Amino acid sequence: MSFLAWIVLGLIAGFLGSKIVNKRGEGLLLDIGLGIVGAIVGGWLAGFLGLGGVTGLNLYSVLIATCGAVVVLWLYHAVRRA
Repeated sequence: MSFLAWIVLGLIAGFLGSKIVNKRGEGLLLDIGLGIVGAIVGGWLAGFLGLGGVTGLNLYSVLIATCGAVVVLWLYHAVRRA
């Protein structure tokens, strides 16, 4: 995937993950950053579980990236509260 595709996927996954975790966004840049990290984590977790990882800008990749973003955002909030 191109760099721009990762940013778009990260934006979508970060936005959706933020809405799932805390019902409000963390800010555009933090949503993108955590979404990109979430896409990487989601792809790794999907590969670990025997599923395909992030393959491009499609619904499956958005779902995997959003699941990863939820995990990353949950960890982010757990560390931030501590």
